Amino acid sequence: MNPIAFEIFGISVRWYGILISLGMLLGTVIAVKECRRIGFDEEKLIDLLIFAIPLAVIGARIYYVIFNWQYYKGDILKMINIRGGGLAIHGAIIVSVIVALVYCKVRKISFWEIADIVAPSIILGQAIGRWGNFINQEAYGTPTDLPWGIIVNGQKVHPTFLYESIWDFAVFLFLLWYRKNKVKVKGEVFLLYLMLYSFARFFIEGLRIDSLMLGHFRVAQLISVVIIAVSFILFYKRRKDILHKM
Repeated sequence: MNPIAFEIFGISVRWYGILISLGMLLGTVIAVKECRRIGFDEEKLIDLLIFAIPLAVIGARIYYVIFNWQYYKGDILKMINIRGGGLAIHGAIIVSVIVALVYCKVRKISFWEIADIVAPSIILGQAIGRWGNFINQEAYGTPTDLPWGIIVNGQKVHPTFLYESIWDFAVFLFLLWYRKNKVKVKGEVFLLYLMLYSFARFFIEGLRIDSLMLGHFRVAQLISVVIIAVSFILFYKRRKDILHKM
């Protein structure tokens, strides 16, 4: 499939960017609806997203460049050219959390409440965005004989983008259900998002052939383990401490 969807005044518009933008748009709509459902000021959410979305994209790119430094060093144009791909979701998550923490402190609102509002939207955006990897023929896995393998460069390989996309959609639906029926403490939806996504990412990353590496270790797997551990501890501690006070 041609990665270029169409051209406007000689400027090519890529499917990768379209899909990421679509994910952001749908995620924003869903988050705004949740604000209205629970009575949270949606203007505060929009203000946060105005800062968080562009900074998350920058963070995703910086993270990717750092762990591909040998390829990018000395070439600033390569570093800033994201049109052909090269974004890392962990970089986006890290920057988004930092931005949200600062924003919530300044505006004196609950970080955990707003994190629960946006968590399903984030995973939905990831599910949609992964199809950009398919169109760009990137983020695929090792060779396989499985019937659902896809052909890349004449070889059948694991469609790791599809594995992650399906999992992300499932997590999105689960989080919507959990948020409506099971939440006991603010922050649980967001922490479950982090744990569930990281759990799948750890195993899917093991199939990929283009992993960012730190020595002999896959960076995404290391980060996933850290996120799972920290999120589980916070989930357990917050529920125990807050319910104990009730």
